[in-house]
Amino acid sequence: MGDIPVLEKLIIESARGLSSQDYTSEQIEAALNGAWGVDTELINDSTYFVAEVNGDIVACGGWSRRKTLFGGDKQTGRQSEFLDPAKDSARIRAFFVRPDWARKGIGRTILQKCEEEARTFGFRRAELVATLAGHRLYRAFGYSGETRIEYQLGNNIRIEFIPMKKDL
Repeated sequence: MGDIPVLEKLIIESARGLSSQDYTSEQIEAALNGAWGVDTELINDSTYFVAEVNGDIVACGGWSRRKTLFGGDKQTGRQSEFLDPAKDSARIRAFFVRPDWARKGIGRTILQKCEEEARTFGFRRAELVATLAGHRLYRAFGYSGETRIEYQLGNNIRIEFIPMKKDL
């Protein structure tokens, strides 16, 4: 919990630096007010991980046993109920990498850790809601899904995401 201010800063840097090719600045700023942000349930559940380099947090990401598919603490409509690993998919959640550390294998390493832990808890599948930038990462690691969905951020601002799934 003590890292939350650092995580918030990382999420902002990641969103602004890595999403600008796919989203407008207006969409990015609106998404930072709920769709993208720190989710303390992941931290409390011990399913959120960080990557550190020389003591600096440069990436984060996690997985969840709860119904919520995406969104930080500010996101409305959260569903905190636990999933049943026999019939539900684990949720891959809240991946952000500092732009100067992007494309160096850190996201992949955190993703592998998340999938490994989800399997340990009995999950046989994982699902996520990818940003357009994140879609490229997840597709490279076996997640399928190409259909874009629109999500309302507020103030008539919409953003596209891509639901994706993978057998673990």
